[in-house]
Amino acid sequence: MHCGFAVLRRPRGGNGMPGLLLALFVGLGAWSAPGAEPRPAWPFFAFDNGTGGQAVPFAEQAKMLKELGYDGIAYSGTRRIPEMLRALDSQGLKMLSIYVGANVDPGAPPYDAGLPAAIGELKGRDVQIWLFVLGKGPAGEAADQRAADIVRELAELAEPAGLRVALYPHVGFYVARVEDALRVVRRVGRKNVGVCFNLCHFLRLEDAQHLEARLAQARPHLLAVSINGADAGPPGQLGWDRLIQTLDRGTFDVGRVLKALKRLDYQGPIGLQCYAIPGDRRENLRRSIEAWRKLVAQVAAEP
Repeated sequence: MHCGFAVLRRPRGGNGMPGLLLALFVGLGAWSAPGAEPRPAWPFFAFDNGTGGQAVPFAEQAKMLKELGYDGIAYSGTRRIPEMLRALDSQGLKMLSIYVGANVDPGAPPYDAGLPAAIGELKGRDVQIWLFVLGKGPAGEAADQRAADIVRELAELAEPAGLRVALYPHVGFYVARVEDALRVVRRVGRKNVGVCFNLCHFLRLEDAQHLEARLAQARPHLLAVSINGADAGPPGQLGWDRLIQTLDRGTFDVGRVLKALKRLDYQGPIGLQCYAIPGDRRENLRRSIEAWRKLVAQVAAEP
């Protein structure tokens, strides 16, 4: 679940370290032993399903994120990318990803028709292409091969632009679990292809006791992680209103995710999933980033 974007169109032819990141760098130093080379904390960004998406002026969204202390945004789709980039650049923020679709069903458009143009617009910006993969049929050799062929084609388009492709597991889609994404990624065999780990989708499908094992399994190919407040409960029993909340709410210990990532020496970005959270956007984002700072401080304080 990102923002409900799952529409595919037919293919056609062819600035500075943000304040929060700097503050966390100073506050955290290195995860390793004293005297080790320090590294910055994880960049923390918000999904645009919590900032207003296409309905709110991009300049307004960027200004809000800057004021609250986020490092950037996860963008949905391939429309109006240059416009959002300009808004983010004006605030010294980054577009961390774009969220787009592919489809393994024969006869269906293989991927979002706007992707080739979008890749050109994003050249040199180190933006990840988060690819959700649709498909009605069951997983199997033919479908996996088609998925791998599609992802490989996109990876080849993305490589000259310096971009990476991250498969985005999504409940109910062909790639629904981290294991599904890893199976396809290994078949693709490209260095600029990896996976996302999405906490809400994991909790919807799996017992929380498997969290650390799944992150460890994904680590060799892990390009991005998304978190949010959530309630703990049996797999499949909780709705999205319980599994996607502001980061300061919910009974599930999100700190487990950060502790596991620290142990695994994951250094990539972490995004805030905001899908369908009710209430004022700014207040929701404020609550979440305050909770984020507390979580990061707790993890940094541990040996």
